Amino acid sequence: MADRGCPLEAAPLPAEVRESLAELELELSEGDITQKGYEKKRAKLLARYVPLIQGVDPSLQAESRIPGPSQTTASAPQQQKSRSTNSRDERFRSDVHTEAVQAALARYKERKMPMPSKRRSVLVHSSVETYTPPDTSSASEDEGSFRRPGRLTSTLLQSHSSVEPWLDRVIQGSSTSSSASSTSSHPGGRPTTAPSAAATPGAAAAIALTGLAAHTHIDLHSAPPDVTTGLMEHSHYERPQVASVRGVPRGYSGSVLETADGVPVNSRVSSKIQQLLNTLKRPKRPPLKEFFVDDFEELLGVPQPDPNQPKPEGNQMGVLKGEPLALGTPWPPSLLAALQRWGTTQPKAPCLTALDTTGKAMCTLTYGKLWSRSLKLAYTLLNKLTSKNEPLLKPGDRVALVFPNSDPVMFMVAFYGCLLAELVPVPIEVPLTRKDAGSQQVGFLLGSCGVALALTTDACQKGLPKAQTGEVATFKGWPPLTWLVIDGKHLAKPPKDWHPLAQDAGARTAYIEYKTSKEGSTVGVTVSHASLLAQCRALTQACGYSEAETLTNVLDFKRDAGLWHGVLTSVVNRMHVVSVPYALMKVNPLSWIQKVCSYKAQAALVKSRDMHWSLLAQRGQRDISLSSLRMLIVADGANPWSISSCDAFLNVFQSRGLRPEVICPCASSPEALTVAIRRPPDLGGPPPRKAVLSMHGLSYGVIRVDTEEKLSVLTVQDVGQAMPGANVCVVKVEGTPYLCKTDEVGEICVNSSATGTAYYGLLGITKNIFETVPVTAEGVPVSDRPFTRTGLLGFIGPDNLVFIVGKLDGLMVVGVRRHNADDVVATALAVEPMKFVYRGRIAVFSVTVLHDDRIVLVAEQRPDASEEDSFQWMSRVLQAVDSIHQVGVYCLALVPANTLPKAPLGGIHISETKQRFLEGMLHPCNVLMCPHTCVTNLPKPRQKQPEVGPASMIVGNLVAGKRIAQASGRELAHLEDSDQARKFLFLADVLQWRAHTTPDHPLFLLLNAKGTVTSTATCVQLHKRAERVAAALTEKGRLSVGDHVALVYPPGVDLIAAFYGCLYCGCVPVTVRPPHPQNLGTTLPTVKMIVEVSKSACVLTTQTIARLLKSREAAAAVDVRTWPTVLDTDDIPKKKVAGIFRPPSPDVLAYLDFSVSTTGILAGVKMSHAATSALCRSIKLQCELYPSRQIAICLDPYCGLGFALWCLCSVYSGHQSVLVPPLELESNVSLWLSAVSQYKARVTFCSYSVMEMCTKGLGAQTGVLRMKGVNLSCVRTCMVVAEERPRITLTQSFSKLFKDLGLPARAVSTTFGCRVNVAICLQPNRLGKLAEQGTAGPDPTTVYVDMRALRHDRVRLVERGSPHSLPLMESGKILPGVKVIIAHTETKGPLGDSHLGEIWVSSPHNATGYYTVYGEEALHADHFSARLSFGDTQTIWARTGYLGFLRRTELTDASGERHDALYVVGSLDETLELRGMRYHPIDIETSVIRAHRSIAECAVFTWTNLLVVVVELDGLEQDALDLVALVTNVVLEEHYLVVGVVVIVDPGVIPINSRGEKQRMHLRDGFLADQLDPIYVAYNM
Repeated sequence: MADRGCPLEAAPLPAEVRESLAELELELSEGDITQKGYEKKRAKLLARYVPLIQGVDPSLQAESRIPGPSQTTASAPQQQKSRSTNSRDERFRSDVHTEAVQAALARYKERKMPMPSKRRSVLVHSSVETYTPPDTSSASEDEGSFRRPGRLTSTLLQSHSSVEPWLDRVIQGSSTSSSASSTSSHPGGRPTTAPSAAATPGAAAAIALTGLAAHTHIDLHSAPPDVTTGLMEHSHYERPQVASVRGVPRGYSGSVLETADGVPVNSRVSSKIQQLLNTLKRPKRPPLKEFFVDDFEELLGVPQPDPNQPKPEGNQMGVLKGEPLALGTPWPPSLLAALQRWGTTQPKAPCLTALDTTGKAMCTLTYGKLWSRSLKLAYTLLNKLTSKNEPLLKPGDRVALVFPNSDPVMFMVAFYGCLLAELVPVPIEVPLTRKDAGSQQVGFLLGSCGVALALTTDACQKGLPKAQTGEVATFKGWPPLTWLVIDGKHLAKPPKDWHPLAQDAGARTAYIEYKTSKEGSTVGVTVSHASLLAQCRALTQACGYSEAETLTNVLDFKRDAGLWHGVLTSVVNRMHVVSVPYALMKVNPLSWIQKVCSYKAQAALVKSRDMHWSLLAQRGQRDISLSSLRMLIVADGANPWSISSCDAFLNVFQSRGLRPEVICPCASSPEALTVAIRRPPDLGGPPPRKAVLSMHGLSYGVIRVDTEEKLSVLTVQDVGQAMPGANVCVVKVEGTPYLCKTDEVGEICVNSSATGTAYYGLLGITKNIFETVPVTAEGVPVSDRPFTRTGLLGFIGPDNLVFIVGKLDGLMVVGVRRHNADDVVATALAVEPMKFVYRGRIAVFSVTVLHDDRIVLVAEQRPDASEEDSFQWMSRVLQAVDSIHQVGVYCLALVPANTLPKAPLGGIHISETKQRFLEGMLHPCNVLMCPHTCVTNLPKPRQKQPEVGPASMIVGNLVAGKRIAQASGRELAHLEDSDQARKFLFLADVLQWRAHTTPDHPLFLLLNAKGTVTSTATCVQLHKRAERVAAALTEKGRLSVGDHVALVYPPGVDLIAAFYGCLYCGCVPVTVRPPHPQNLGTTLPTVKMIVEVSKSACVLTTQTIARLLKSREAAAAVDVRTWPTVLDTDDIPKKKVAGIFRPPSPDVLAYLDFSVSTTGILAGVKMSHAATSALCRSIKLQCELYPSRQIAICLDPYCGLGFALWCLCSVYSGHQSVLVPPLELESNVSLWLSAVSQYKARVTFCSYSVMEMCTKGLGAQTGVLRMKGVNLSCVRTCMVVAEERPRITLTQSFSKLFKDLGLPARAVSTTFGCRVNVAICLQPNRLGKLAEQGTAGPDPTTVYVDMRALRHDRVRLVERGSPHSLPLMESGKILPGVKVIIAHTETKGPLGDSHLGEIWVSSPHNATGYYTVYGEEALHADHFSARLSFGDTQTIWARTGYLGFLRRTELTDASGERHDALYVVGSLDETLELRGMRYHPIDIETSVIRAHRSIAECAVFTWTNLLVVVVELDGLEQDALDLVALVTNVVLEEHYLVVGVVVIVDPGVIPINSRGEKQRMHLRDGFLADQLDPIYVAYNM
């Protein structure tokens, strides 16, 4: 088969050309050479051997080798004798897996999935170091493991026959695919040459795949799916055409702009989402049967077992006994006795040779030196270390050994020195930085072991991080340690007569080996002296070690097999160990083979990775011979990828004297030490076996030798027989340790004198692991001695050979099936026609989301990978894993090269990676989430029940003893004389009366940002200014009674004067927020729109704004020629009006109140004179406002309660209002609070956005404010004006923060109003005298409701802190004269106490209707004149459009009645209908904001049934992608919803209106029109 790599079948290439080609391959795969350079050099090499085929230039041929950029795979060099076909079954070719994966992928028609979109700046992710030496690679905690069985494409050569049928099919049908067709020699004919690409199986597969692409339209290298064409016909979102308005950036607190009638049709995003929908529509696999869900409880679906799943059918297995320990051989009484014997009788014999990074022997430790140095150290430790005149150490104390991987000599001395001094060594890794991955856990181990002393070398101590004092720094989580340097000069020579105590091998602890668990916690496994000796004895017998043999050790000598073979067993047998450090392996991966050769070593101890590296590196090495080896022990032989390394290694090195039977995989675990090892035939081992197992069977824990289905198989090799003197059995993984059946996978348990004895200090889990008693199916114990669980999953095969198929640590249980992390890694690595993953570094682990394991795959991508490559690789990995393992990947993340946390020897630190993923600290550069396919246990969507009739409802309520939910404020009639109410019917009259009776009483003070008063108005001043405005309107504006006038003013007294001026001349004022000069494009169209919709005949404004409205900039945004008359009121003449207009009846329209709702609807409501005065009267009575009072207002004066408080109430009640425009807080945050303190305001009003600005902006400045004399103890009530559910967390943090400035704890309260009635609830806190008189209402109450019940439109009260609980605060006390009832949203019948329904309100100050340009009142007629369908059918109610409930509390109000509390849950318009349930966006948003500290704000909306979550990132753009998984997780966990799209944007993108409410609909329109400039958009599959 030597000719496989050559283009012409006839002429085999000379060996040196093949060597050079192999070198080139390697350079390319390691990234040392560009694709172009590679092709040039390659063409040059082959030029002499490639005849021109039909005039095709050879260099072109070379280029045709690979479709697309850098997709080579490292190839095994080709010097290979033709192998006889029977040497191994074709089945075990190492690339069988790669081929399986490629075939699986080919079966998929490439589905177009929307590619995530990313802002360009985020793409520039440079890798941490662009090039590192051939370091390590992937996957498990094993040092670096790399590719997996033939998921390793690079190593094995294929026989010709296996390549050809592939290529045949490919080349024949692929004239379309350029890359494949260029390899074809005659159009459509058979190729005369096997394309040179076939030089590596990976490349062959790559071509094959491209060909398949041509067949099946898999477009491997196409552009990303084109999503620019609009697939949407039109958005199906119907909105009431009241008039809608579109979003404004938050910088201007303006309401919003530019009309939006739905969604632009060909928007890029919509088509992406459409694509996502198409992907989701395809049924994945039959959905699991779910429980019938009772309407009330949402039960998570329980996966039902598949009736066809394979079940174990074998007999119950017995206990497997290892060969007996050989008797008759003299055996030392203890390890130390052996050391003393060799140290004194053979002092010159070499014990250990250490190499430096060039491969030269640094020093060779002889047995004599080892003995004398260990004695010195033991003497020093016991006699020379004191603290407070007491010896620092006593026998049995634990001592940390901190030695680098390059210094085995000092480690060995330290280890034996401790044993001689009867101390317990705890070897750990050298901590490199203060916050190494996992270093804190090691600190925890040291602390729990009570370690106070650490031994190290001089060089190592110099390299440790130091504190300022020059001492070694204390590492995070570590106990305080004394560091002792044990180089010769620091040790004292023991006196002649001093001897350590002679010890026998007893049950005392000899040493503690650390072990990191799946969760990342570190435990210490204690090994006794007796176990130590037994382990050495068993290894000696199993491996046939004899005196003076040489062993080459590449493993870490501090733990595991490296320690057992290279430090302990070697001494018992007086062997010579040559230790090859990791640093040398990185520089020269062949070093261990060269050492085997030069030292004629009989045994070598390696990992699969070391074999793999040496394969890649063995170029041009003529003189290597491995004929001296009788055992090549593969320490991680139990890993699924070790088989491919062993095969490939044998293939290449058989010609260099390596005998096949020499390769001995073994299996070990920290708890049971060596579990099994393959013996060479001369030691009586049976021939090696392989098993090809069905992956499907394995996932159910059943062994099925695979039949036809060649795709999803796992090939495993045996790890030999049980250790001498040991008993082995296989038990069920969960629950009682029953013995498994013979065809069942379980956990291997070992009973022998050579296992570990306990986890140090952890009695509970020690019992479970080290003292397991396996029982038969009948429950009879199989042995009177306890077994140790190994953490290895496997079975016993033919010839009593042990097979391992995975580790308990890597087990992921999804639904009922078990998957092994390593297997998934292998599958992912096989998806590499493009060599994509950086050094094969992939981590797979599972996270628990919604009570089930979800698989997460994290890979490092090569620095040169493009966006497209990565997206394509990700989608193919999903398909491959789905095909081969039949399981969905929940999240696939790519991180830049070299950024995953490394384990001490270069592998990936899995638990740390998982921790970072869950904490949002992984910083991936690409993420693909697939919750739709993975999460199959969501509760059933709710089916709406047929409604019960009204009569049965009311009967039901009465039977259940529930009262109908209604409540009212105090009766107006009892509260004041009706005479005054009649007198104050018209506000214009009230102002004239005040100007006459108390002309100089100040009504208004306006403050600027500096806190100085810029304008004031007394009663008479306001009256006169209003007269001037009225005169100007009638004369200049020529307006008649009933005309509408738009007032476009900044917040201030001018606005108030203009308002009363309109009333004086009978015009109807409409207050409009002025446009923002910096943002005319978005703010001016709203102004224009309100002016048009309100049919204003005139615009009153200031001079500057008048200019602005007609400026050139304005002309760019709107048509400036169509403004009505614009009057500026800055310099109107002093004129009196002939007579002040008096309306003929109180029901005449007084003013129009326009506002943009959060759903983007612009609605104006009509307020009559009667409603206006009733509103002022209610507020006056509720807040007890008198002329002597001063109140501070920090609200926008344009609509709702803000307008009423700013413009109406002072005139009606005569109190003085200190006006603080919220806009001024942007330049001086403390303005409002300083004003409250300065004017000693007892009552103050603000909005949530003002409260948020103060909380965020003044958080750290309370001290400074106190110094400036700000004191808030004067405040009785601080009311937040809002049209939403009270924001408890904000009000609480505000109260807590400003408690330091004297703000009373109970002062902050909330109000509630809406479009149909701007003030339904206000909560004044009356302290002092009034409270004593009992007129005070009770404090607002908070209840906790079950969020899941709310989704079903139910209220279920729960305890605080119970799961899914949601706190709701009462919205304030219902105003006098206001009645509230809760009505069913569908049937419009009254509901009972604590039932959720729509809040309906009846009061004299209800608005009288909507005023809109289209006259669409019919649409909303029932909003203002609704009647109940049964019960009290006479009263006319207004529907608020808000969901809420009433609840009678135990408290009494002023009248002695029990107090009814009104709880507002949220606006009906805003709710999201998903899965048949009703969600309130704010609940989802609250969960999302809690998910990660850098989420500043969040808004959610739905689009075509997809939930879209927009989050504002307050952090670095690189960290944006961390949020995708966290957001998806939290919404699944807390709301049982799958997020469809996660959009990450800059802070301030979510539009917010002046009341501090999110404008979700504008956001939605902006998203669909692609106007958000997102940092990242993730489409969850």
